[in-house]
Amino acid sequence: MATSSPTTIKKYANRRLYNTASSAYVTLADLAKMVKSGEDFVVYDAKTNEDITRSVLTQIIFEQEGIEGQSLLPTTFLRQLIRFYGDSVQALLPSYLEFSIDRFSGERQAMREAAGHMFGADAFSGGSFAALQELTQKNLIAFNQALGMFSPFPAAIATVEAARKTSSPEDIEELRKQLSEIQKKLELLAGKS
Repeated sequence: MATSSPTTIKKYANRRLYNTASSAYVTLADLAKMVKSGEDFVVYDAKTNEDITRSVLTQIIFEQEGIEGQSLLPTTFLRQLIRFYGDSVQALLPSYLEFSIDRFSGERQAMREAAGHMFGADAFSGGSFAALQELTQKNLIAFNQALGMFSPFPAAIATVEAARKTSSPEDIEELRKQLSEIQKKLELLAGKS
């Protein structure tokens, strides 16, 4: 349940978290449940009154990643993310990631339904696989469009246009190669500046 104003959580020097709305101490697991239920909160350091919400959310992710079978973030993604710190595109990445996760969240129900059809009774029917492939194609097009907004290269525009016209695995592989080339060019430019 989303509230009109976020719940205030205070973090004390002894690392305990206090929910001012419920007047009770909470754990990171409790805060994770709040996030999953859509309840918004802000965490302040009790002594300095500094907003530490970002670091507490990062702690929650760290704990979730440590649970066997719960990992969402591939090692290659984490390495790439670390490489962006101090990079010339660092300022663009948060907006891009927010766009991507919002898009993914919006398509989550459709992906669940497609997966249910795929692994259900008609797992190998062309229709259910085609639905998942179509959804993947739509997400790839959105990804390429977002990438095109940040890329000064005409190849990015061509990649988006190619994605609109294609749907075969070979075409998708070609798009991946083009994206890789664009990324290499961006890295070269970033290294020169």
